Amino acid sequence: MVRINKNFERVAPNYLFSEITERTRKFREENPGVKIHRLGIGNTTEAIPPRIIAGLRAGVEKLSNVRTYTGYGDEQGDARLREALVKNYGRRGVDLDSTEIFVSDGAKCDVANIQSLFADTIVAVQDPAYPVYVDTNVIAGRTGEFREGKYSGMIYMPCTKENGFTPELPDVQETPGLIYLCSPNNPTGAVMDKSALEKFVRIARDKKSVIIFDAAYASFIKDPNLPRSIYEIDGAKECAIEINSFSKICGFTGVRLGWSVVPRSLVAENTEPGKLHSMWNRRQTTFFNGASNIAQEGGLAALTDEGIRESQELVKYYMENAKIIREALLNKGIAVHGGINAPYLWMENPNGMRSWNFFDKMLNEAHVVTTPGSGFGPSGEGYTRLSSFGHTENIEEAVDSIRRNLKV
Repeated sequence: MVRINKNFERVAPNYLFSEITERTRKFREENPGVKIHRLGIGNTTEAIPPRIIAGLRAGVEKLSNVRTYTGYGDEQGDARLREALVKNYGRRGVDLDSTEIFVSDGAKCDVANIQSLFADTIVAVQDPAYPVYVDTNVIAGRTGEFREGKYSGMIYMPCTKENGFTPELPDVQETPGLIYLCSPNNPTGAVMDKSALEKFVRIARDKKSVIIFDAAYASFIKDPNLPRSIYEIDGAKECAIEINSFSKICGFTGVRLGWSVVPRSLVAENTEPGKLHSMWNRRQTTFFNGASNIAQEGGLAALTDEGIRESQELVKYYMENAKIIREALLNKGIAVHGGINAPYLWMENPNGMRSWNFFDKMLNEAHVVTTPGSGFGPSGEGYTRLSSFGHTENIEEAVDSIRRNLKV
């Protein structure tokens, strides 16, 4: 006889996107012919740049000829791609060995899978947070029940206007074994500076905790003084795993390609340097057959000089969209954060409206679909996430509708 993992039943139903879909559907039925604008999408919309498309095509062509055909590749990733990533980190002054990089089919998968390295422990997460950090730890049995918007046994690090949306470990008796950080942050658009990251690195090294650092939006940081990698902080290799992705860098959301960095010097409470690295290598070679050969050829092209230039143009396109949204909201008298070094904007709902109430107001008055902040955690209540991913002409139509129709 076999029993199910009862922890799945502890995962609170996430009605965020299904509820958005349902409310939008109902509005459309009640208002036929009205054009609906979308500023809530977290998915890329623009075409993959030409140099990178050429790389993907070359990967396909290799499979068409017996002389260049490739089957299974290294589970850790194509050696050429890992070396190219090392070179890319070197541009920020970060020195890595290619064997410390593990190529995968996306950052979200790695964020979920990486925790299999660790025994039962207390987890700390930013609040608001990308749901995968919380839900996967619930499924792993690291939390208690869900009550009043929070899981017992999990440490929440509120990111509020008062602290600049920068997380801080609260004064609690428990020491977290795993600390999840995301910078630039989804959903708030905030970026942690070096001093903020240094505090976490000091704590993690002192307590033998491990930081899971999600840097999927690092390419959107334009301020040269802000870190794009946690490894820009001294000592971080001893206490941090960094996870990143090609999805937002060059439009690989549907192609699926990412990577994780597990330094050889990384340690936990009961390990020596090298142990966690070898464990993750064993995990990947046992559970994973490697990322797509075709996708990795595209990744290689993305890391050429031309590919980097084209990718930066794509990032610039989305950040111009963010500027359009930000300026329109500020001119409307609405307070908004983010959107400067990140593709997301975190809007304060006018008059202190609750997230879902403002969602309905925005939809009914301006015909714009957004993402209620409360869907990302208790500290998201009273806020709305807006996304700069979209065609510029659609972004302009949406903000024009807000400008003309939203009553604040």
